[in-house]
Amino acid sequence: MTVEDQSPSHSTDQTATKPTAAKPTAAKPTAAKPTTPSRSGPVSLLTCTQCGTKNRIRPSPKGVPSCAKCKATLPWLVNATDATFETEATTQVAAVVDLWAPWCGPCRFVGPILEELSREYAGRLKVIKVNVDENPALAQRFDARSIPTLIVLQAGRPVDRIVGALPKTDLAVRLTPYLIRRSPA
Repeated sequence: MTVEDQSPSHSTDQTATKPTAAKPTAAKPTAAKPTTPSRSGPVSLLTCTQCGTKNRIRPSPKGVPSCAKCKATLPWLVNATDATFETEATTQVAAVVDLWAPWCGPCRFVGPILEELSREYAGRLKVIKVNVDENPALAQRFDARSIPTLIVLQAGRPVDRIVGALPKTDLAVRLTPYLIRRSPA
């Protein structure tokens, strides 16, 4: 996993003349919209929960993202589109595809739970958020008739499907078999 660029999560610019509202610098992962895909894939901005550094990360089929500053494993939470999904879904760790929509109440319940799980299982879980209203091809591909629909992928292939909102403990139990690190035989 390569880190393209990092910048501190706080601004040191003293030239502003107007006071502005301070933005919270909470160290929770937020799914950044991917930039235009290039040869190397879309870029996601992941914030380190240890030091607050913002890291520009490109998808990598091997390894997991780590902070350029403190080397901590980063929570892996990204947004994907019809165009960027294949690149994002190619990963060695378990991936959970969250098929959601902004108007969906249960989706708003599941979103923060997935953010927490991406922090707790950093290095073992990648959460890929897909807005079904903006990406109908993926909704159709995964037959998302109800949302939220969570698709668990391993090696890019669906291995489990969870329809509806589950409490965090139930969702963690359901994902546990896919998060266990297995040593090579």
